[in-house]
Amino acid sequence: MMHGGGGGGGGGIFRSAFPEQAKPRHGAGPVLRQTASLFARYRRHVGVLALTITAASLIGLAPPLIIRKIIDDAIPHRDGVLVDMLVIWIIVASLGGALLSVGQTWLNNIVGQNIMEDVRNRIYARMQRMSLRFLTSTRGGEIQSRLTNDVNAIQDAVTNSFTSVLSNAITVVSTIALMTVLDWRFTLLAVAALPLFIYPTRRVGAIQRRLLTRQQEQLAQLSAHSQETLSINGALLVKLFGRESHEYERYRSINRNVRDLSIRRALVGRWFFMLLGLFGALVPALVYWYGGHAVINADMQIGTVVALAAYVTRLFTPVTQLLSTQVTVESSLALFERIFEYTNLPVEIEEAPNAIDIPRARGQLEFDHVSFQYVPSRWALRDVSFSVQPGEMTALVGPSGAGKTTVTYLTVRLFDVTNGAVRLDGVDMRQLTLPSLAGNISMVTQESFLIHDTLRENVRYGRPDATDDEIMAAVRTAQLQEMVDHLPKGLDTVVGERGYRLSGGEKQRVAIARVLL
Repeated sequence: MMHGGGGGGGGGIFRSAFPEQAKPRHGAGPVLRQTASLFARYRRHVGVLALTITAASLIGLAPPLIIRKIIDDAIPHRDGVLVDMLVIWIIVASLGGALLSVGQTWLNNIVGQNIMEDVRNRIYARMQRMSLRFLTSTRGGEIQSRLTNDVNAIQDAVTNSFTSVLSNAITVVSTIALMTVLDWRFTLLAVAALPLFIYPTRRVGAIQRRLLTRQQEQLAQLSAHSQETLSINGALLVKLFGRESHEYERYRSINRNVRDLSIRRALVGRWFFMLLGLFGALVPALVYWYGGHAVINADMQIGTVVALAAYVTRLFTPVTQLLSTQVTVESSLALFERIFEYTNLPVEIEEAPNAIDIPRARGQLEFDHVSFQYVPSRWALRDVSFSVQPGEMTALVGPSGAGKTTVTYLTVRLFDVTNGAVRLDGVDMRQLTLPSLAGNISMVTQESFLIHDTLRENVRYGRPDATDDEIMAAVRTAQLQEMVDHLPKGLDTVVGERGYRLSGGEKQRVAIARVLL
């Protein structure tokens, strides 16, 4: 068991090692490939979803053809039975499409929400494996923002965009095919107009991506500032120095930037999409103009004109949605990029492939010519050697910044040495399993951290299977018995956020009891 000193050099050096700065942005290719890999685990669901979307899109083609037959065949021949049958088929097709739509929504949400869960789990798991070097150089609010703001913002892209792209693409292809059968000349004119919308859409998507990146960065700053100044330690610092007005103005400034970027994102491309929607609304008028003259010249039947008008609306509506979805996907790449920046972070403290497990160590500790750097060209320790035998008590004495805290961090392998080796029972710690180290070495830090739970659960934290008798034995050894006896609920008393309902000395004793257990 060790007591971590309050050495001053370590914390500040960690922060200088990783200055917060904007990370370089990458092309869309790698981000798209990683995004596609998120769906791989649910390929069966995606396959069924694709079949459902295809079936619903094809069923949607039937009503215009049925209406065409009613107008061109059933009504001219005054065939009431045929009219009844065709109307029943329209009802059946509509009902079938509606049922498939419900199934599509169900499958879509299953896939989407499972992917969202996976992304959150991957970020959290990676953050747990990151070393103190990373955690002390990154604001806690930034990590929280990636887990909440960024992940929540991709939900629309994950749950809706895939379905929208597939559904609209199938609708466009099948509609063009049927329109070609009905009248290839008009279809050619309609299709020729589609490429005119591609470049503006790509331009809008690129602008949206840049704005969204900046907006999420500002949201991360907002989250970090809130967490830093509203936590107990932060709030205490602000109040002690009367900095409430200053911190409020900082918050207002960041919040104003978030507002401005949100407004800019909402307005980007609005004129373009308004014109696109207007064009789609006017196209049926062009069909009736073209078809009306064709019917007058006996080149087309009225039912065909009506069917073409329905299909051309069915063509331009999904084209508009496809272009809108492209903008959504393009802007969402910025979010996926921020998420993958965290899930792809290299892990500094890795377990060796053939790591050794020590169920119970004897307790011999050896530093063998150990040197360590937090940052290049700046030594925190240089050529340190000493040995501690089982049962011995060893004190590290020296001025602030001498490396006392660094020695304790290396002893529990929160960092790996730059040169030399730290050995437990003669085995290099880098060759031991991480659970072995956690099970054999414990530390009471200078600032004891308690979770917002009962006293019992705080003592039990490192050993969840401990019995109440074992917990009480640790409490007595840590000289906490008198305090526990005076608490109204004893061990079931909730200690509060970071244990602030207890005094500093009481928190230390709880931490000692936790380590003893």
